[in-house]
Amino acid sequence: PYFALAEKIGRKLSDAGFSVISGGGPGIMEATNKGAFEGRGLAVGLNIDLPREHPSSRYQHISLRFKHFFARKVMFVRFATAFVVLPGGFGTLDELFEILTLLQTRKMRKHLTVVLFGSQYWDEVVNFDALVRHGTINAEDLKIFHRTDSVDEAFDIVTRDLTRYAMAERGATL
Repeated sequence: PYFALAEKIGRKLSDAGFSVISGGGPGIMEATNKGAFEGRGLAVGLNIDLPREHPSSRYQHISLRFKHFFARKVMFVRFATAFVVLPGGFGTLDELFEILTLLQTRKMRKHLTVVLFGSQYWDEVVNFDALVRHGTINAEDLKIFHRTDSVDEAFDIVTRDLTRYAMAERGATL
């Protein structure tokens, strides 16, 4: 059910001038790249060589191949200004928690907006409130990311945050 939404998100960001980067594989990654590919921006796939992985999606203007996950994650972080994370498996969770950890520990030189798309999925898969209750993260850490079920709201969060942080770097405020 998230395929069509991923395609819409990819297209909306692409039409706004963003290059859209995904893992380059099938499913949601392909949907995101397809939307971006059909839009105005670039569709980029950061493909990983895996024994059971399908071939790269055909909806990529730029396709980069990686042997190791760590190098691929560095590229995601290096070139991203925002992450819109849709439901996924272990790889998605690994990449999400890497980003959240870097933001929480302030080990990044830039601010990255993180939007978790699909509230029901994220509420079932990760009990963030339990992490606060158990004292493993602070309540403030829940402000590192946003949750939504709306393509338009995800887009608005990304563009609003980018505008806010760009102005803050210039010493202005909104």
